[in-house]
Amino acid sequence: MIPDKAYLAHERHNSDWAERFVKVRNATDALARNLLPEDQTIQSMPDVSPTKWHRAHVTWFFETFLLVPHLPSYRIFAPEFGYIFNSYYQAVGPRHPRPQRGLLSRPSVAEITSYRNYVTEAMLRLIDEAGEEACETLMPLLELGINHEEQHQELILMDIKHVFSVNPLRPAYAEGHASPGVEIKTIALDWQEFPGGIAEIGHRGRGSFAFDNETPRHKVWLEPYRLACRLVTCGEYLAFIEDGGYCRPELWLSDGWASVEAQGWQAPLYWERGGDGQWSVFTLTGLGPLALAEPVCHVSYYEADAYARWAGKRLPTESEWEQAALAADGGTKHGMLHPQPVLSRRAGLSQMFGEVWQWTSSSYSPYPGFRAPAGAIGEYNGKFMSGQMALRGSAAVTPPGHSRASYRNFFPPMARWAFSGIRLAEDM
Repeated sequence: MIPDKAYLAHERHNSDWAERFVKVRNATDALARNLLPEDQTIQSMPDVSPTKWHRAHVTWFFETFLLVPHLPSYRIFAPEFGYIFNSYYQAVGPRHPRPQRGLLSRPSVAEITSYRNYVTEAMLRLIDEAGEEACETLMPLLELGINHEEQHQELILMDIKHVFSVNPLRPAYAEGHASPGVEIKTIALDWQEFPGGIAEIGHRGRGSFAFDNETPRHKVWLEPYRLACRLVTCGEYLAFIEDGGYCRPELWLSDGWASVEAQGWQAPLYWERGGDGQWSVFTLTGLGPLALAEPVCHVSYYEADAYARWAGKRLPTESEWEQAALAADGGTKHGMLHPQPVLSRRAGLSQMFGEVWQWTSSSYSPYPGFRAPAGAIGEYNGKFMSGQMALRGSAAVTPPGHSRASYRNFFPPMARWAFSGIRLAEDM
């Protein structure tokens, strides 16, 4: 019997999904290959999760939201894992406290690897057996799960960087991916003008994936503005430090100044000043001299805002950034593990993607008309729309293909362990 065209199309469709699923699972496993089992168990601060926890949590996501409800023959790998690896889904059940994830010596890294393999094999059965009607329900969840795992790939690198930074041995996560050098000259700061007016922001909904917080698309009014054509560099931020930036309360928001005093901030996270007065920076490739032309990284919203005020500028709004990004070069590089400088002047905006997430002055709030999906999946983004600030773009550690102009990242304003930096804006 010769399959009809619709059946063949369906088979190719399922095969494509299986390929995408396996690719993202393999990419996560590849990130852990550089690590010892002991590396994967450490939690260096409450915001950091051990690598093995990340690997298990994304596996739990597929098990909980796809396999259990949609594959009748599936048997849960270990029922107790639901308590350990649920992150924040209240509707699913109780959870192990986030600040105590580093106390979980068991299950072992080897057991988590077995768990991942078990769930991956079951997911491939689910994808293979899904008919056209089932695909309408399954594939949106599978797409969400794939993008969710990509988010945790970035978190694995963010978190292991912090883990290694507090180790006196200063281990390197990887070799290579070094900066072009400390002698690279900074390209002059140019500005691109935007006329303002009525603009539309939010995901266009044309067949590509977006998280729910990127919707609905809506109109905004923009006053004319300028956006810096590149990111703020380490050298420029160093000038802020040397001008007493961390000692001048008039530059800081009240909560920001309280953080400076309480945390003893004197420079971005991972910067270190030696006895000779020279600055070094810890990266995923180890400790090295500060490269002045590189984008400044690992600054909080408070530091970004204070720097902008010191420079006589401001941070862009989410709407301004997204409208500008639509006209920017969409080509991105990822996998460098550390942001890189602009090596040559060119027209238009540079470094919009693939270097550092860029703080905006916008609070992470729902768009007009936003409604979170029903059920536990609705807890994915909407419940965090309070007390957070929005970032745009993507970072050097963001997985390829995981960035777009409408993407909304978010962190508390004092967070510094994310790959976050600064792009300046000003009114025309």
